[in-house]
Amino acid sequence: MKKEPEKKTRREFIKTASKVTAATAVSIATHAHAAGSDRIKVGIVGTGGRGSGAIVQNMLNDGCDLHAVGEAFHDRLNRALPNIRQQLEPKGKFNINADRIFVGLDAYKHVIDACDMVILTTPPGFRPMMFEYAIEQGKHVFMEKPLCTDAAGYRRVLAAARKADEKGLKVVVGLQRRYEDLYLQAYDAVQEGAIGEVIGAQCYWNGRGVWQRPRKQAAEALGREPTEMEYQIYNWYYFTWVGGDNICEQHVHNLDVVNWFIGGLPVEGYGSGGRAVRVGEDTGEIFDHHCVEFKMANGGYYHSDCRHFPNSDNQVGEVILGSKGRLEISSNRGGVFYDHKGNVVRRIRRNRQQVSKEVEHAVLHHHVREDKPINNAYYGATSSMTAVFGRMCTYSGKRITWDEAVNSQVDLFPERLAWDANPRNMPLPDGSYRHAVPGRTEVL
Repeated sequence: MKKEPEKKTRREFIKTASKVTAATAVSIATHAHAAGSDRIKVGIVGTGGRGSGAIVQNMLNDGCDLHAVGEAFHDRLNRALPNIRQQLEPKGKFNINADRIFVGLDAYKHVIDACDMVILTTPPGFRPMMFEYAIEQGKHVFMEKPLCTDAAGYRRVLAAARKADEKGLKVVVGLQRRYEDLYLQAYDAVQEGAIGEVIGAQCYWNGRGVWQRPRKQAAEALGREPTEMEYQIYNWYYFTWVGGDNICEQHVHNLDVVNWFIGGLPVEGYGSGGRAVRVGEDTGEIFDHHCVEFKMANGGYYHSDCRHFPNSDNQVGEVILGSKGRLEISSNRGGVFYDHKGNVVRRIRRNRQQVSKEVEHAVLHHHVREDKPINNAYYGATSSMTAVFGRMCTYSGKRITWDEAVNSQVDLFPERLAWDANPRNMPLPDGSYRHAVPGRTEVL
């Protein structure tokens, strides 16, 4: 995996970069701005909850404004845009007119064409296609995780990442723990030997479930019955091609932390999963639990566990196991180092004044203004693929190697992306969908 060309420690860099504003810029990447202007035109594609938050966080930086907006559905845009406008217009950051508001499956192209920097916060199945186009058009990118939902998408993202480097474009990915002081301090301590040699890990995203957008709701929004493509994109979390399953959409954060702290990728995976409570209408095809054992290159193992069980106890975080002790860490609880006898040897508190989702945008603007290289797409892609890899293990019930996973020829994306086209998994006569059956489902 390619490393970013950054000499400072990540913690030192972020401490500096998060304070940088346009007023302190030394040089400006000439391809990033309209001729004769140092103001960065920012566009956003995908105005859901994460997208609406991301654009406000991006606009905390000086010398930029919101220039174009794209969304797949009118009702989603109509709900989001007034709130975005209310927050940005008083600051002079809302530079939108009707000619730069785009709706539909090709909205992303129009937004990217109109801007210098683009925020990609659509469902993740679209990320490879949109990132690829943004880099082709020479635009800087902030994109949310995960970056792919299958191996075909992973390969596209890596290819686009290499082109971004060739063009000097800056890319930041919303795996925000990499920009959180708590995790940066803990990482430095682990690298300095606080728990000895890293020999394994455990990571969790166990929650009670997420939103659901029934077919009836899509029909009300559209004023007619949705096509199957419209319905699956509207209720995207529940379809693997567009959402990736919860192991990709949420648990990728924890898998990314483990890959980061271990300093490598798993070489083999073996797991199980299924649909224990996810039944009934509008639950699509995804599982509600995944449990994966990943083998590391050094012969150690790490355990991955994620689930959506209503009325159950939640757990989100990571445990890094070392030859001298362990680290237990989560954004909510902070970090605690233990020796092998269970004694607490060190605590790291969460910095509640820092918002890592704001820092990551400050980092992007800083690198654009200073024309310094940054490309999170490499680790963003490999951590996203780690989640896909885990899902491949649970869907198939088979032991799979990393090399087999990344070379899988299974492409989940529809053959034709259009509102009247059919996704690959169409509803059965009773309205349910085919879902993976371990021992039967082919993932390679």
